[in-house]
Amino acid sequence: MTKVKSRGAQGGGSIRKRPDGRWEARYTTGFDPKTGRQIQRSIYGKTQKEVRQKLNQVTAEIDSGDYLEPSGMKLSDWLDSWLADYSGDKKYSTMKHYRAACETHIKPRLGDVPLSKLNAVMVQKFYNSLSHPEDGEKALSPKTVKNVHGILSKAMSQAVRNGLIKFNPCEGAVLPKVSKKEIRPLSNEQVKGLLELADSDEVYGILLKLIVLTGLREAEAMGLTWDCVDFEKGTILVNKQLQKRPKSAGGMVFSSLKNGKPRLLRPAPYVMELLRQRQEQQRKQRLEAGEAWEEWHDAQVKGSLVFTTLTGSYLSPQTVYNHFKVMAAKLGVPNARVHDLRHTFAVLSLENGDDIKTVQGNLGHATAAFTLDVYGHVSDTMQKASAERMERFVQSIVNA
Repeated sequence: MTKVKSRGAQGGGSIRKRPDGRWEARYTTGFDPKTGRQIQRSIYGKTQKEVRQKLNQVTAEIDSGDYLEPSGMKLSDWLDSWLADYSGDKKYSTMKHYRAACETHIKPRLGDVPLSKLNAVMVQKFYNSLSHPEDGEKALSPKTVKNVHGILSKAMSQAVRNGLIKFNPCEGAVLPKVSKKEIRPLSNEQVKGLLELADSDEVYGILLKLIVLTGLREAEAMGLTWDCVDFEKGTILVNKQLQKRPKSAGGMVFSSLKNGKPRLLRPAPYVMELLRQRQEQQRKQRLEAGEAWEEWHDAQVKGSLVFTTLTGSYLSPQTVYNHFKVMAAKLGVPNARVHDLRHTFAVLSLENGDDIKTVQGNLGHATAAFTLDVYGHVSDTMQKASAERMERFVQSIVNA
């Protein structure tokens, strides 16, 4: 056995070659307060030079006070702790997404790795395996890989703040490029057709009209209550959304908005007239239902729902989807989604002269940069209008 003596004080250590051919360095991190004995740790490497470098780094950290005792906690245990203790302020849907990513993707591949052993190379290989699996599994989309990275990186950043690790091993990872999804707004003719088809749908027609003419998210429109509609001022306060959860988690519940910030809309007078029609329509439905009317409400919300079934209950997202798909098929766009109505509103707003900041406010995006990223493309209509303006300018100069 080859042994090279180093310093014997705290932070010092010795290097030896083990019978299995590896090199080992032992160093002292301090003293056990109960026994008074030295606390010693070992590091290993293939060569004496490698171990010497590791030992020098550790002893320097001990001398400077930057040394961090290696954590024996496994990544799977830390993820459980992080989800339970550091993510409680997240929305139900967000937590559901976090847990699914941890259980389905992160834990099966990295769960048994000690926190102190997880490094950037291992994390990069993990991301690569999600994009290009070698075991016949289905590859994850670049967006899903990016989402998994975001969750793991958040957990690791908290581990750094807690003093469990020194660096976040997720930082600097190379992620697959996410291709921007092409939005699919309805054409002007299709919007006209949708409004006509919606007239014959007593329960869902006005809801779908509201979404395409205000840009509300489906859950925001479904969660709209009468106390948030001000006919006198012509405004709609968007301050919550109605979301479906498992019965064990409350079933249909009101929750905060996606960006957490309420917004006040001042829609076209036509929209306010639609809501007046809906108010009268609901009044008649209530009379016709009689004792069968069972108004659904949440104890924390004062107002009653604007959009209800014929007996006063909340609308089912699946049923809204089904009614819209029937209309979409008749319009010749069977693959259209309810969310495409929101895109349609945004594009129509821009084509008709609204600036990005105004569109951002109406849509409830957190930043104008996000709105610009999604809708910053120039539509055919806007391109033609721009070309016509430039032509008029050029002609005014040439013919002057």
